[in-house]
Amino acid sequence: MRLTWEELGWERVAPRVGRRRLPGWDCTAGLVVGEGAALMIDAGSSLAEGARLRADALALTGARVTHIALTHPHFDHVFGAAAFAGVEIFAAGGSSEGYERGRGELCADAVRNGLDPRAAEEAADTLVRPRHFVRGTWELELAGGVEVRLVRTGEGHTAHDLAVVVPGDPTVVFCGDLVEESGEPQAGPDAVPSRWPTALDRLLELGGEDALYVPGHGAVVDAAFVRAQRDALAARFGTTGRTTD
Repeated sequence: MRLTWEELGWERVAPRVGRRRLPGWDCTAGLVVGEGAALMIDAGSSLAEGARLRADALALTGARVTHIALTHPHFDHVFGAAAFAGVEIFAAGGSSEGYERGRGELCADAVRNGLDPRAAEEAADTLVRPRHFVRGTWELELAGGVEVRLVRTGEGHTAHDLAVVVPGDPTVVFCGDLVEESGEPQAGPDAVPSRWPTALDRLLELGGEDALYVPGHGAVVDAAFVRAQRDALAARFGTTGRTTD
């Protein structure tokens, strides 16, 4: 008998869509379920965490994960990807260098943030280069007619942010770390603060007023929360972007 989303520690956000808040960094992983196929959104911070997500997906759906969308190249979102053998992996166009030559930097960042050095080295050594790089919008259809849109939103939290939109009632937008609810948005050395408000405008256009927005860290939020965070970032970094009001 299959376990329920709740029994496995997942939150069901919409029909065929769920998410899990992972321990440690409160990082979100998402799951979109088709017929005999599934899309995982982000892969956790280590190979062990990726393996747990893979097992969860199998227990929930009876099918293996067939696709992964990586919202941005930070260790807590990508280091578990190698645990998913034979999966089609998508990332934002322009981010290939982070997966090819940025392994040492990702490993060092993981250790600085508290990941066990051996786990960090193992994940960095096996880091998978995505096969597909999204430069605009990629329409992905899972078996069973489940439609998903992968959208390169532009620069913001990093120079290579990817959003995942699942149309429906409600529409669900996986935002990556363009939106954070459990803490202040983090602007590291690879952030592009001057473009971040515009990327959030793009998220609001993609989802609309009635969508559910799943942040990279924290609880699911609404359009008003995203708009308020957009305005706060514009004020913080002295930028305005454009508004969807």
